[in-house]
Amino acid sequence: MKALPPVDVVIVGGGWTGLLMAKELGTRTSLSVVVLERGALRKTEDYGDDMDELDYTIRLRMMQDASRETVTLRHDMSQRALPLRQHGSFLPGSGVGGAGEHWSAVCPRFLPDCFELLSRTAEKYGAARLPEDHSIQDWGVTYDELEAHYTRADLLLGLSGKAGNIRGKQIEGGNIFEGWRSAEYPTPPTKVPYFSSMFAEATKSLGYHPYPVPAATTSRAYTNPDGVSRAGCTYCGYCETFGCMIGAKSQPTNTLLPVIEKRKNVSIRSGAWVRRIAHDAPENKGRARGVIYIDAHGKEVFQPAELIFLASWTLNNTRLLLLSGIGEAYDPATGRGTVGRNLTHQVTFSAATAFFEKPLNRFMGSGASGMMFSDLDGDLIDHSGLPFLRGGTLNARSARSLPISECGVVPKSVKATWGSEWKKAALHYYDRTGRIGFSGEHLAYKGNYMDLDPTYKDGFGDPLLRLTLDWRENERKMAEYATAKAVEIAREMGAKEVNPFPGLRSYDATRYQSSHIQGGTIMGTVPDRSVLNPYLQHWHVSNLFVLGASAFPQNAAANPTPTILALTYRTADAVIDRYLKNPSALA
Repeated sequence: MKALPPVDVVIVGGGWTGLLMAKELGTRTSLSVVVLERGALRKTEDYGDDMDELDYTIRLRMMQDASRETVTLRHDMSQRALPLRQHGSFLPGSGVGGAGEHWSAVCPRFLPDCFELLSRTAEKYGAARLPEDHSIQDWGVTYDELEAHYTRADLLLGLSGKAGNIRGKQIEGGNIFEGWRSAEYPTPPTKVPYFSSMFAEATKSLGYHPYPVPAATTSRAYTNPDGVSRAGCTYCGYCETFGCMIGAKSQPTNTLLPVIEKRKNVSIRSGAWVRRIAHDAPENKGRARGVIYIDAHGKEVFQPAELIFLASWTLNNTRLLLLSGIGEAYDPATGRGTVGRNLTHQVTFSAATAFFEKPLNRFMGSGASGMMFSDLDGDLIDHSGLPFLRGGTLNARSARSLPISECGVVPKSVKATWGSEWKKAALHYYDRTGRIGFSGEHLAYKGNYMDLDPTYKDGFGDPLLRLTLDWRENERKMAEYATAKAVEIAREMGAKEVNPFPGLRSYDATRYQSSHIQGGTIMGTVPDRSVLNPYLQHWHVSNLFVLGASAFPQNAAANPTPTILALTYRTADAVIDRYLKNPSALA
């Protein structure tokens, strides 16, 4: 193994969190920073030919190669897990920018009570109301503590939207149920597609409070506080699973990389496949010494560093800690251990697929252009008489409206599944079909977790990550409730026919449900129930920090990126202002 000259900082992963931390350290300190990314380098100009649905959406050009590394899945501990041979329910990105390149750019904040979920729910309904096998816990940080960092993330991305609560004052047209904001969105809302405007009118008539989807696809040209300028959206419709060819969709490569490239103290090494974090034993203060990785030439190298940030995707963060033997693996049978706990996946589905007489022009828009409402989110409705806790949002967007992916969606009245009748119906309904989507919370359970698979290995001979994951009755009842509301809205919109969501059964690895997977290296206030302290610092290895959604104790209904960025900003401040002056535990 070749040992490289030491550096001050190594960051594993070149997505949103890794590049944001590199940008903060690179511009605010003189530290030498190396970002290790196993995928390829990317820039905006690389997406000039990416309006190819077959290549990007069907063949998943921008995703991790499942033939080189995948995960195994089982629904409970009694089953043998089997490898996922192709991506279905989630799409982990690969290359500089990671999943932040192919995302749809929907950017709402978490509700304030999400950060204190255990204490607030128990206080209102009593601990006995919580699911018997829950593993819910408070985060150790509050919304009020994060608000300023949320605002920094808004400005970084140039978010488009309409505020509904500025410093406690509710504002018509925005989300009046959101946590308080210190300022209006940096740019106005994106244009509203026709189907979304129908949804807004119908939901208003039913007493809901629709608002424009918060979008990291800017509605007009914008320059952020770092001096990075991006164009406004042209509503071409190629967002989710694609990179933006004009840079209107905020991505790590067009928002953070331009700043990093100007810093001589920051470098990015692509083709670097990190296999282990080298560290001393806990009795020797538990210091991380560096990382071991396979370079672009297939050689194993050791990169020593004084400070290490693990900033890969949720599943990769967890697997790397397990492979490195850092911390104790979680055992649901005994409740011991913390690494791998609280695996959650956003409860996302098309609650109602509505078919109309008139064309909807749904090929125009962006991944985040549309309308949504939060009246049913979190604990905004009283759950005393409902068979579930928490909730989510309903929305109408123009996302995923591409001809190959969506052609063939027909109402149930069309009995043919192939042939001329089916073809005629498929062509007729392609531009007359709209989806009302639901995004809901996923509570944490003791039996949903990650560990190393005892049978299957990757190309290097390392065990694959094993997911033990299934829905519970709380999620199933929540889905039934949301589906009924969505069908009612579709009827109010004037739909000719409606296909309701058939319901949650066992966790389905083939149905796309968002790439919003959380947990595994969760944060908290005590080390026997969490891997990280509230500053995302490892409890037992003080020079190791773990960034991203793997730190979330459970999943809110909202998409995770704004919260990920806010937590990263908070960690960066703590490291620069406190840790570097006195390298020790921050909490």
